[in-house]
Amino acid sequence: VCRAPEKRRFPGGKTEEEERMKLKKSLVVLAVLGVMAAAGFRIYAHCEIPCGIYDDPMRMKMIHEHIRTIGKSIHEIGHLEAAEKPDANQLTRWIINKDDHADQLRDIVTQYFMTQRLKPLAPGDPGYEKYIRELTLLHALLVEAMKSKQGVDPATAEKMSVLAAEFEKSYFGEGGR
Repeated sequence: VCRAPEKRRFPGGKTEEEERMKLKKSLVVLAVLGVMAAAGFRIYAHCEIPCGIYDDPMRMKMIHEHIRTIGKSIHEIGHLEAAEKPDANQLTRWIINKDDHADQLRDIVTQYFMTQRLKPLAPGDPGYEKYIRELTLLHALLVEAMKSKQGVDPATAEKMSVLAAEFEKSYFGEGGR
């Protein structure tokens, strides 16, 4: 009498095939997480529910800090590139740092100010000119953040700083925050 071989069992009573499927599922989850990480997937710190919990002065401080970090990164990249024997690893770190802070600045400008804090107004509505001015300043800030990712011109960080200060003055008024 010929019998089919008994299926090998693992701890917990699972068969080899069940264990293999479990492993495949785990690998798929890891692959998806790896792709998300490589693509720069982020969980944003501010919701879009809207929750009604806003801290505009803190966001402006964050924008200014990102601009200073971008400026320092640009300076360090220039310093490293001018060296007789540039440190490629350190250069790469500063480039990644610069680009990461440009992305974080972009996220605050778009996800926080443009989509949640600036209320759309129609031409003729009270405050329309201020709304257009602030949108224009934020758009110009986004363009400079993009330029900071494309190169290492110190003037880019300086322009970003001026634009952020102009937006802050318009947004909070002459008296500040």
